[in-house]
Amino acid sequence: MAIVDTRIEGAGDPTGVAGARRPRRRGRAPSEPRPYVGWLFIAPNVLGVLAFTFIPLISVVLLSFTQWNLVSGFGGIEFVGLDNFIAVFRDPTFWRSLVITILYAGVAVPLTLVVGLALALALNRDLPGRGLLRAAFFIPYIVNIVAIGMTWQMLLDPGAGLVNQVLGVFGAEDLPQWFASSHWALPALILVTIWSQAGYANLIYLSALQDAPAQLYEAARIDGAGRWASFRAITWPSLLPTTVFLLVTLFVGISQTFGMIALITNGGPGSSTTTLSFYMYQTSFQFYRFGYASAVGLVTFIGIFAVMLLMWRAQRGRALHD
Repeated sequence: MAIVDTRIEGAGDPTGVAGARRPRRRGRAPSEPRPYVGWLFIAPNVLGVLAFTFIPLISVVLLSFTQWNLVSGFGGIEFVGLDNFIAVFRDPTFWRSLVITILYAGVAVPLTLVVGLALALALNRDLPGRGLLRAAFFIPYIVNIVAIGMTWQMLLDPGAGLVNQVLGVFGAEDLPQWFASSHWALPALILVTIWSQAGYANLIYLSALQDAPAQLYEAARIDGAGRWASFRAITWPSLLPTTVFLLVTLFVGISQTFGMIALITNGGPGSSTTTLSFYMYQTSFQFYRFGYASAVGLVTFIGIFAVMLLMWRAQRGRALHD
């Protein structure tokens, strides 16, 4: 027969202390990580930002007030004050590169937005193979810049390129020389840039279109509004914050393009594709004028930052939700 234990907890203790439950010590839960664990996770990124962003930025600011050609070593650094900045604004090559940069970004960025928005509007419908098409248009954005440069060099080759051969089939006689011509090199570079960046704009616009207020479209349809009226009154205002975001990011990225220019045109023919970023490279790593190149880079950074602020202020209060 089983014996049932009928003893009451704390019955042998007249004070009742033994039966009272001791309070649990307050502290960190067993599964709660220690504070330093989070810092260990973000340490690689923090070190990367410090090593490749803040330290180079501080170095550029300091070097912009000096004259240094690297060959003389650190002992050859000479403080020159504002002489580099004065020389920048007196340099005709700087102003020519600035004009080329404005033309390059000023044409490539709006056309990239237009192409990206057109693709997004087309792919936002129920189409067969829509997912495959979205991936196909996004692939050029993630393809290596070397592959893009070599591919377009072959396509736009003046003699054996596929583009000129197709134009010749349609009867074109005075075929463009593309990257071999000082007149056609910049338009060709803009074409390649649009092709490689439109997939990015398309993806961002697609995500914004899927968040558009459906009830407003339904109300517009009931009121008899057509597609253009709905786009002008609903779609475009709702896409305005996205457009400003794309405008800023694309302008910053395209105005600082270096790899594609260095690989395809090397700033030429002549200096027809020498943008500010490539001019900084030439000044520093070809002519070893690191102080002057730092001044050019700092002036460029301030200019781009000012344009970004103007773009951001221009869209305030114009979005649909505002």
